[in-house]
Amino acid sequence: MHLTLVGLSHKTAPVEIREKLTFPAHRQEEALSLLLATPDVAEAVLLSTCNRTEIYAVTAAEVDGPGAIIDFLVDYHDLDRHELVRYLYFSQGEAVIRRLFRVVSSLDSMVIGEAQILGQVKEAYEHAFANDASGRIFNKLFRQSFEVGKRVRSETDIGENAVSISYAAVELAKKVFDTLEGRTILILGAGKMSELTAKHLVGNGVRSVLVANRTFERAEELAARFCGSAIRYDELFEWIRDADIVISSTAATRYVVTKDKLARAMRGRKGSPLFMIDIAVPRDIDPDVNELDDVFLYDIDDLNGVVETNLEERMREARRAEEIIAEEIVAFERWLESMEVVPTVAAMRAKAEQIRSNELEKAIKRLGGLSEKELKTVDALTASIVNKMLHGPTARLKQTAGEKEGYAYVEAARFLYGLDANPEGKSPHTGLIKSLLGKAEKAAERAAEKASKKEMGDTIGC
Repeated sequence: MHLTLVGLSHKTAPVEIREKLTFPAHRQEEALSLLLATPDVAEAVLLSTCNRTEIYAVTAAEVDGPGAIIDFLVDYHDLDRHELVRYLYFSQGEAVIRRLFRVVSSLDSMVIGEAQILGQVKEAYEHAFANDASGRIFNKLFRQSFEVGKRVRSETDIGENAVSISYAAVELAKKVFDTLEGRTILILGAGKMSELTAKHLVGNGVRSVLVANRTFERAEELAARFCGSAIRYDELFEWIRDADIVISSTAATRYVVTKDKLARAMRGRKGSPLFMIDIAVPRDIDPDVNELDDVFLYDIDDLNGVVETNLEERMREARRAEEIIAEEIVAFERWLESMEVVPTVAAMRAKAEQIRSNELEKAIKRLGGLSEKELKTVDALTASIVNKMLHGPTARLKQTAGEKEGYAYVEAARFLYGLDANPEGKSPHTGLIKSLLGKAEKAAERAAEKASKKEMGDTIGC
């Protein structure tokens, strides 16, 4: 069993590449299913945001884990492998744990200390958990990562003095307009990032808020939060004439705002500047609209150049966060070591020996008067029984260690022998355990049926 990570981010790939590797929420079930169908992948979590796509996986021992994930990315998105590899980074083992803990702590974000990434990782994990793609290893790793993120934010000031992508949008808007007082914004797409950006703009003086969304009811809900107005999606370009700022963040796979359509809408604006923020990946707004007079378009990568305020202080806090992460990595690796076959077998034998010793002591008290030779005989007898009972399970446990679901057999053993304290009284990997036990039951049924047919044949032969 190996921890494997393959990904790309704003640090390694431009938006033109990142938008080709996105995994929208409505496609994650399909993507996870295809990824887990790969023989070498046992667990997986897909983290897909505007700034990164990362695939975390538990891969089988003695295989090229990164290679298997790259094959999946190439096939799923129909990409050129040689071109794609230029933008990817890879990690295995402890480096994967460190990477995840740094991501949830926002140490790898475009803006260090931003708060959105923790929620995005939680959402990615929940998709995996709901689709049976996350098992015991990732259930533990990701849940611990959430605690790491919370600990970093509570024990450091890394999140102080708000600096974020949405704040960067406000700073850019202030460069286009002398003041934001009395301006009108049009939100295209009712997502969280659009809402957060609008919130910052309204806090800086924007007066009116218009919201357009394919689902009109969702537009009405968001508009109500800003005492604004919902508009019909097909009337978008009529209302753009009245807007000073457009924030776009939809789930569309093609450009929603094209140069031709916007050019027609701009004719009625009489030279009034239009500031457009495209924070969608894939992008919503055709980059060619920048060629139009009085149109100022910025995409997600453009915002990167604005986010410098308070970064020096946050970097000091980041060093403390790295210390917390180092402590948490040690804790997780200790747990991970307990999941290996050797300590599990040792724990099984230790528990069995403890039970044998206790029961032997009770029996000797009841029997009384046994000679030294008889005591040694009884002790050897009970030890032999325990060893023979455990020999088969432990031998098979070691044999399956290198298989794709090998760790699940370890989990099943720890669950059945009660080696882990579990306040809920159930295994966090119940699905795989049931699957393994189900296979065993079916095998037993087939053996019994075969034996029955043979016995019937022998009877008829007589």
